[in-house]
Amino acid sequence: MSAALVIGIGFLAGVFAGLFGIGGGIVIVPALVLLAGFPLVKATGTSLAAIMLPVGILGVIAYYRARILDLRAAAFLASGLIMSVLVGAWLAHALPADVMRKLYAIFCLYVSWTFIKPLERLKLFRGESPLPEAEPDSSNGPQPHYLALVAVGLVAGLMAGMFGIGGGNIIVPALVLFLKYPPKRAIATSLAALLPPIGLPGVIYYYRAGTLDIRIAALLATGLLLGTVFGARINIRMPTGQVKLLYGIFLIFVAVRFLLF
Repeated sequence: MSAALVIGIGFLAGVFAGLFGIGGGIVIVPALVLLAGFPLVKATGTSLAAIMLPVGILGVIAYYRARILDLRAAAFLASGLIMSVLVGAWLAHALPADVMRKLYAIFCLYVSWTFIKPLERLKLFRGESPLPEAEPDSSNGPQPHYLALVAVGLVAGLMAGMFGIGGGNIIVPALVLFLKYPPKRAIATSLAALLPPIGLPGVIYYYRAGTLDIRIAALLATGLLLGTVFGARINIRMPTGQVKLLYGIFLIFVAVRFLLF
Protein backbone atom coordinates (compact mmCIF):
# COMPACT_ATOMS: atom_id res chain seq x y z
CA MET A 1 0.00 0.00 0.00
CA SER A 2 1.48 3.35 -1.07
CA ALA A 3 2.05 6.20 1.37
CA ALA A 4 -0.21 8.47 -0.71
CA LEU A 5 -3.10 6.02 -0.47
CA VAL A 6 -2.66 5.65 3.29
CA ILE A 7 -2.62 9.43 3.75
CA GLY A 8 -5.71 9.64 1.52
CA ILE A 9 -7.52 7.16 3.75
CA GLY A 10 -6.49 9.23 6.76
CA PHE A 11 -7.73 12.41 5.08
CA LEU A 12 -11.14 10.88 4.37
CA ALA A 13 -11.31 9.61 7.94
CA GLY A 14 -10.38 13.10 9.14
CA VAL A 15 -13.25 14.67 7.19
CA PHE A 16 -15.62 12.22 8.87
CA ALA A 17 -14.01 12.98 12.23
CA GLY A 18 -14.51 16.72 11.90
CA LEU A 19 -17.99 16.42 10.43
CA PHE A 20 -19.39 13.86 12.86
CA GLY A 21 -17.16 14.13 15.96
CA ILE A 22 -15.75 10.62 15.61
CA GLY A 23 -12.18 9.39 15.74
CA GLY A 24 -12.05 8.21 12.13
CA GLY A 25 -11.55 4.54 12.88
CA ILE A 26 -14.88 3.67 11.31
CA VAL A 27 -13.26 4.56 7.97
CA ILE A 28 -9.70 3.39 8.70
CA VAL A 29 -10.41 -0.14 9.93
CA PRO A 30 -12.44 -1.41 6.95
CA ALA A 31 -10.07 0.38 4.54
CA LEU A 32 -7.04 -1.40 6.01
CA VAL A 33 -8.88 -4.74 5.93
CA LEU A 34 -10.13 -4.38 2.35
CA LEU A 35 -7.27 -2.48 0.68
CA ALA A 36 -4.21 -3.63 2.62
CA GLY A 37 -5.27 -7.12 3.64
CA PHE A 38 -4.74 -6.38 7.34
CA PRO A 39 -6.20 -8.88 9.82
CA LEU A 40 -9.06 -7.23 11.69
CA VAL A 41 -7.20 -7.09 15.01
CA LYS A 42 -4.11 -5.52 13.40
CA ALA A 43 -6.28 -2.99 11.55
CA THR A 44 -7.98 -2.16 14.84
CA GLY A 45 -4.69 -1.62 16.68
CA THR A 46 -3.21 0.48 13.89
CA SER A 47 -6.37 2.60 13.70
CA LEU A 48 -6.35 3.15 17.46
CA ALA A 49 -2.73 4.32 17.26
CA ALA A 50 -3.50 6.71 14.38
CA ILE A 51 -6.39 8.38 16.19
CA MET A 52 -4.53 8.53 19.51
CA LEU A 53 -2.61 11.65 18.44
CA PRO A 54 -4.43 15.01 18.77
CA VAL A 55 -5.23 15.03 15.06
CA GLY A 56 -8.57 16.77 15.63
CA ILE A 57 -7.02 19.87 17.20
CA LEU A 58 -7.72 22.12 14.21
CA GLY A 59 -11.34 21.00 14.11
CA VAL A 60 -11.73 21.57 17.85
CA ILE A 61 -10.30 25.07 17.50
CA ALA A 62 -12.84 25.79 14.75
CA TYR A 63 -15.69 24.56 16.96
CA TYR A 64 -14.39 26.53 19.95
CA ARG A 65 -14.31 29.73 17.92
CA ALA A 66 -17.89 29.04 16.82
CA ARG A 67 -18.87 28.79 20.53
CA ILE A 68 -20.48 25.35 20.25
CA LEU A 69 -18.02 23.35 22.36
CA ASP A 70 -18.61 22.11 25.93
CA LEU A 71 -15.13 21.78 27.42
CA ARG A 72 -16.41 20.62 30.81
CA ALA A 73 -18.29 17.71 29.28
CA ALA A 74 -15.35 16.86 27.03
CA ALA A 75 -13.06 16.52 30.06
CA PHE A 76 -15.39 14.11 31.89
CA LEU A 77 -15.98 12.10 28.72
CA ALA A 78 -12.22 11.80 28.19
CA SER A 79 -11.73 10.56 31.76
CA GLY A 80 -14.21 7.75 31.14
CA LEU A 81 -12.62 6.90 27.81
CA ILE A 82 -9.13 6.48 29.17
CA MET A 83 -10.32 4.27 32.05
CA SER A 84 -11.96 1.66 29.82
CA VAL A 85 -10.07 1.58 26.52
CA LEU A 86 -7.57 -0.96 27.85
CA VAL A 87 -10.40 -3.31 28.77
CA GLY A 88 -11.72 -3.02 25.23
CA ALA A 89 -8.29 -3.83 23.79
CA TRP A 90 -8.04 -6.90 26.01
CA LEU A 91 -11.50 -8.06 24.93
CA ALA A 92 -10.54 -7.64 21.27
CA HIS A 93 -7.75 -10.19 21.77
CA ALA A 94 -9.40 -12.47 24.32
CA LEU A 95 -13.07 -12.80 23.37
CA PRO A 96 -15.10 -13.35 20.20
CA ALA A 97 -16.66 -10.00 19.42
CA ASP A 98 -19.40 -11.12 17.02
CA VAL A 99 -22.26 -10.61 19.46
CA MET A 100 -20.96 -7.20 20.56
CA ARG A 101 -20.52 -6.12 16.95
CA LYS A 102 -24.09 -7.08 16.06
CA LEU A 103 -25.51 -5.35 19.13
CA TYR A 104 -23.57 -2.23 18.25
CA ALA A 105 -24.88 -2.39 14.68
CA ILE A 106 -28.45 -2.63 15.99
CA PHE A 107 -27.78 0.35 18.26
CA CYS A 108 -26.49 2.37 15.30
CA LEU A 109 -29.58 1.51 13.26
CA TYR A 110 -31.82 2.59 16.14
CA VAL A 111 -30.02 5.91 16.53
CA SER A 112 -30.11 6.40 12.77
CA TRP A 113 -33.88 5.93 12.82
CA THR A 114 -34.30 8.53 15.56
CA PHE A 115 -32.08 11.01 13.71
CA ILE A 116 -33.55 10.58 10.22
CA LYS A 117 -37.20 10.20 11.38
CA PRO A 118 -38.26 8.42 8.18
CA LEU A 119 -41.96 8.25 9.06
CA GLU A 120 -42.13 12.00 9.65
CA ARG A 121 -40.24 12.63 6.43
CA LEU A 122 -42.68 10.37 4.58
CA LYS A 123 -45.59 12.39 5.98
CA LEU A 124 -43.84 15.56 4.88
CA PHE A 125 -43.37 14.11 1.39
CA ARG A 126 -47.09 13.31 1.28
CA GLY A 127 -47.92 16.81 2.53
CA GLU A 128 -49.56 15.51 5.71
CA SER A 129 -47.46 17.26 8.35
CA PRO A 130 -44.19 19.18 8.50
CA LEU A 131 -41.08 18.03 10.31
CA PRO A 132 -40.59 19.76 13.67
CA GLU A 133 -38.15 22.62 13.59
CA ALA A 134 -34.58 21.66 14.37
CA GLU A 135 -33.29 22.52 17.80
CA PRO A 136 -31.01 25.56 17.50
CA ASP A 137 -27.38 25.22 18.45
CA SER A 138 -26.32 27.43 21.31
CA SER A 139 -23.32 28.01 23.51
CA ASN A 140 -25.68 27.72 26.51
CA GLY A 141 -26.29 24.01 26.28
CA PRO A 142 -27.30 21.43 28.89
CA GLN A 143 -25.11 20.74 31.93
CA PRO A 144 -25.56 17.04 32.74
CA HIS A 145 -24.19 15.43 35.89
CA TYR A 146 -20.54 14.52 35.60
CA LEU A 147 -21.24 10.86 36.41
CA ALA A 148 -23.49 10.61 33.36
CA LEU A 149 -20.70 11.99 31.20
CA VAL A 150 -18.09 9.65 32.70
CA ALA A 151 -20.45 6.69 32.13
CA VAL A 152 -20.82 7.61 28.45
CA GLY A 153 -17.04 7.86 28.23
CA LEU A 154 -16.61 4.42 29.81
CA VAL A 155 -18.87 2.78 27.25
CA ALA A 156 -17.24 4.70 24.42
CA GLY A 157 -13.76 3.72 25.62
CA LEU A 158 -14.72 0.06 25.73
CA MET A 159 -15.94 0.22 22.13
CA ALA A 160 -12.86 2.20 21.09
CA GLY A 161 -10.52 -0.44 22.46
CA MET A 162 -12.45 -3.30 20.91
CA PHE A 163 -13.01 -1.87 17.43
CA GLY A 164 -10.33 0.79 16.93
CA ILE A 165 -12.85 3.63 16.70
CA GLY A 166 -12.47 6.89 18.55
CA GLY A 167 -15.64 6.46 20.57
CA GLY A 168 -17.57 9.29 18.94
CA ASN A 169 -20.07 6.81 17.52
CA ILE A 170 -21.20 6.24 21.10
CA ILE A 171 -20.63 9.74 22.49
CA VAL A 172 -22.55 11.75 19.88
CA PRO A 173 -25.77 9.69 19.94
CA ALA A 174 -25.67 9.48 23.75
CA LEU A 175 -25.27 13.24 24.13
CA VAL A 176 -28.08 13.95 21.68
CA LEU A 177 -30.58 11.26 22.67
CA PHE A 178 -30.07 10.97 26.41
CA LEU A 179 -28.45 14.23 27.52
CA LYS A 180 -30.36 16.49 25.10
CA TYR A 181 -27.41 18.15 23.39
CA PRO A 182 -27.95 19.92 20.06
CA PRO A 183 -26.27 17.80 17.37
CA LYS A 184 -23.53 20.28 16.47
CA ARG A 185 -22.62 20.82 20.13
CA ALA A 186 -22.53 17.06 20.69
CA ILE A 187 -20.23 16.55 17.71
CA ALA A 188 -17.89 19.36 18.78
CA THR A 189 -17.74 18.07 22.37
CA SER A 190 -17.09 14.52 21.22
CA LEU A 191 -14.20 15.62 19.01
CA ALA A 192 -12.67 17.55 21.93
CA ALA A 193 -13.02 14.51 24.23
CA LEU A 194 -10.97 12.50 21.74
CA LEU A 195 -8.03 14.95 21.75
CA PRO A 196 -6.15 13.61 24.81
CA PRO A 197 -4.17 10.38 24.25
CA ILE A 198 -7.10 8.34 25.57
CA GLY A 199 -6.15 5.36 23.44
CA LEU A 200 -2.61 5.06 24.86
CA PRO A 201 -3.26 2.07 27.17
CA GLY A 202 -4.95 0.21 24.33
CA VAL A 203 -2.20 1.12 21.86
CA ILE A 204 0.45 -0.24 24.24
CA TYR A 205 -1.52 -3.47 24.54
CA TYR A 206 -1.79 -3.85 20.75
CA TYR A 207 1.90 -3.01 20.31
CA ARG A 208 3.01 -5.64 22.81
CA ALA A 209 0.74 -8.16 21.11
CA GLY A 210 2.36 -7.40 17.74
CA THR A 211 -0.91 -6.23 16.18
CA LEU A 212 0.01 -2.65 15.32
CA ASP A 213 1.80 -1.10 12.30
CA ILE A 214 3.44 2.12 13.52
CA ARG A 215 4.45 3.35 10.05
CA ILE A 216 0.92 3.03 8.67
CA ALA A 217 -0.48 4.65 11.83
CA ALA A 218 1.82 7.68 11.39
CA LEU A 219 0.77 8.15 7.75
CA LEU A 220 -2.90 7.83 8.67
CA ALA A 221 -2.46 10.44 11.41
CA THR A 222 -1.02 12.86 8.84
CA GLY A 223 -4.12 12.51 6.67
CA LEU A 224 -6.40 12.77 9.70
CA LEU A 225 -4.83 16.08 10.74
CA LEU A 226 -5.43 17.56 7.29
CA GLY A 227 -8.96 16.27 6.89
CA THR A 228 -10.48 17.02 10.30
CA VAL A 229 -10.54 20.80 9.91
CA PHE A 230 -12.41 20.49 6.60
CA GLY A 231 -15.08 18.33 8.18
CA ALA A 232 -15.50 20.74 11.09
CA ARG A 233 -15.90 23.73 8.78
CA ILE A 234 -18.54 21.92 6.75
CA ASN A 235 -20.45 21.07 9.94
CA ILE A 236 -20.35 24.62 11.34
CA ARG A 237 -21.87 26.06 8.16
CA MET A 238 -24.51 23.37 7.77
CA PRO A 239 -28.06 23.66 9.22
CA THR A 240 -28.65 21.44 12.25
CA GLY A 241 -31.40 19.47 10.51
CA GLN A 242 -29.03 18.51 7.71
CA VAL A 243 -26.37 17.48 10.24
CA LYS A 244 -28.83 15.09 11.90
CA LEU A 245 -29.92 13.65 8.55
CA LEU A 246 -26.35 13.12 7.36
CA TYR A 247 -25.30 11.60 10.66
CA GLY A 248 -28.28 9.24 10.56
CA ILE A 249 -27.31 8.10 7.06
CA PHE A 250 -23.70 7.76 8.18
CA LEU A 251 -24.75 5.48 11.06
CA ILE A 252 -26.46 3.16 8.58
CA PHE A 253 -23.08 2.66 6.92
CA VAL A 254 -21.52 2.15 10.36
CA ALA A 255 -24.08 -0.58 11.09
CA VAL A 256 -23.38 -2.27 7.77
CA ARG A 257 -19.63 -2.12 8.50
CA PHE A 258 -20.08 -3.88 11.86
CA LEU A 259 -22.46 -6.47 10.44
CA LEU A 260 -20.27 -7.40 7.47
CA PHE A 261 -16.69 -6.95 8.72
